[in-house]
Parts: sequence; C-alpha cells; structure tokens
Amino acid sequence: MGIGRRGLHLDVPGRDEHGSGRRVSHRRCGVDADAEAEDYDVDREAGADSGSAIAEFALIGSLLALVLAGTLQIGLVIHVRNTVIDSAVAGARQASLADQSNADGKRLTSELITVSVGERYAQSITVTTARHGQDDVVEVRVRTPLPVLGLWGPAEVWDLSGRSIVEDVDRD
Repeated sequence: MGIGRRGLHLDVPGRDEHGSGRRVSHRRCGVDADAEAEDYDVDREAGADSGSAIAEFALIGSLLALVLAGTLQIGLVIHVRNTVIDSAVAGARQASLADQSNADGKRLTSELITVSVGERYAQSITVTTARHGQDDVVEVRVRTPLPVLGLWGPAEVWDLSGRSIVEDVDRD
C-alpha cells in the first residue's frame, strides 16, 4: 500500500471503515465479502499500470531520439574533420608539385572545403614551406569551426593540417 492511499478502501466491501486494510468477515446478501474484496484488489492491481504505456513510450521515444541525434552529430563531426584534413592534404600535394605554388595549394584546399562542408570552414587557411632534414615540406593548416549543433559551432577551434614533400626535379 503506497503513501496517500490509506483512505481508498473505505467503500470496499470486506474492509473496515477506518481504511486500515484489515478484512472484516461478514456476509451481506449471500455474497462473501472477503472474496469480493479480493476480486476488487486484483482488479485494482491490474489497473494500477493502466495508461503508463503511453508515458513510457513518450519517455523512451524521446530518449532514443536524443541518442540518435547525438550519434548523427558525432558522425557529422567525424565527417567534417576527415573532409577538412583530406582537403588540406590535397592542397599540400598540389602546392608541392614542381610547377605549382603555395597559392595553388591554398586555392585547391579552399575549393574542396567549400564544396564539401561550406565556405565557413574554409576561411582560415595558411600554407607554409619548411625544411625537415634534407627535404622541403609543404604544410597546409586549416583553422576551422567545431560543428556542435549541426554545422554550427564555435569558430576556429580545430587546427587541422596536411603535409607533403616538395617535388624536386633538379635532384639526381
């Protein structure tokens, strides 16, 4: 018996008037009051969950919708990250060719990112050439937003890059 249900049994045949839950054994009109009270308890217990399926469905449905939305958002974040890195690598490869310049690599990176995920993600691109050991290496760096809600999010949070060794046609 739950809290606040004490007075519910006052009008039930077979219970005492004070709602204490004690069964009163007496007969009325040839009907056993104890059997009638037991039938009432079974009916009440069966009906206690009545209507809870609707609330349960709504709560579980909304929880599953949030899990699905979160999973899709994580997939979008991974897609944007991989696309920007791949575009930076393609731009670095372009800039590392003997007949191309750093500006060509930057242009290609910007075009690929703009077509794939949007212009907002291609606003901060830098191309540098540095010496690593005996080789020159072109590095394309892209500072891009982190997509938090759909494609919207804080600007220039990610610092993603792609590198390529400069093609040297003069080397033997």
